[in-house]
Amino acid sequence: MRRYLIPNEGKFYKANLHSHTIMSDGSATPEQVKEVYKNMGYDIVAYTDHEVLLDQTHLSDETFLALNGVELGVNGKGTPDWANMETCHINLIALEPDNLKMIYWKRGEYTYAHAVEHIDEVQYYEEEQELERFYTGECISQIMKRGRECGFFVAYNHPTGSLENYSHYTNYHHMHALEIYNGRDEYNPRVYDDMLRAGEMIYCVGGDDNHNRPQLTSGSGYSWTMIKAEKLEYRTITQALLDGHFYASQGPEIYELWFEDGVLHVSCSDAEKIEFITYNRRSKRLHAPEGGSLTEADYSVNPDSKWVRVVVTDHRGKTASTNAYCF
Repeated sequence: MRRYLIPNEGKFYKANLHSHTIMSDGSATPEQVKEVYKNMGYDIVAYTDHEVLLDQTHLSDETFLALNGVELGVNGKGTPDWANMETCHINLIALEPDNLKMIYWKRGEYTYAHAVEHIDEVQYYEEEQELERFYTGECISQIMKRGRECGFFVAYNHPTGSLENYSHYTNYHHMHALEIYNGRDEYNPRVYDDMLRAGEMIYCVGGDDNHNRPQLTSGSGYSWTMIKAEKLEYRTITQALLDGHFYASQGPEIYELWFEDGVLHVSCSDAEKIEFITYNRRSKRLHAPEGGSLTEADYSVNPDSKWVRVVVTDHRGKTASTNAYCF
């Protein structure tokens, strides 16, 4: 029986799941961010300003969905120099539109840039108002766990840009997803494979981390997440995130992904290469003939592969990455 790993029914919605505005350290208003992304063909933006969880659902309409979110930072204490400081950034996207309470707040301790102007607008859990953040695997995992418990989709952001390595991120637990793409340049396939091989069966997402400077469109339209859902409605979309009904991309499109009779099948836009990456050395790479393209591929899944994920590379070198799947 055919098992669709990305649902056969529904529609793909293009989403930027990591966005900043003048509510923290961005240069565009929430309304301007909406306009920029609608003009680029996006359907969804998660507003994840630093340290302030604010309601942006008034921006939603029939063709655009605003998701409420926040990005929390946990900084290392080794150096005051930001350029050399190790840090961990975590996106929390509210699963319900009215879920507007911050976790691990300690009012004023971590807020910076224009976020300080909105401190009185933020709701938070009273019992957590004095909790501090420590740059340890234990504390960061606790924050991620608390995020899940409080109704958020939890994503670990830009490990490369955070100067983190294997010794850091393999100690982080309870996230839903890793940001495999961040903006124009950051691509983290090795980090994703490291975490999967360490036993963290998580998803992978893409986002711009846009700050829209120096120009309004700067930093937008480079990384995204394609979410398959029945309709453009808040809870339907966040449920699709929880269910893993999406793939991440910087260009290529994935049309179908299904498993039947031991075979994993993918169909996609014109590709130069299609890879099936596994836990072990049973990976498979297919290249298009010279001057041609691949638009589909099959992979016979070996039972000891543990998990398989698919990467599609187009002729510009841009990739699309599926989540990892167990069979």
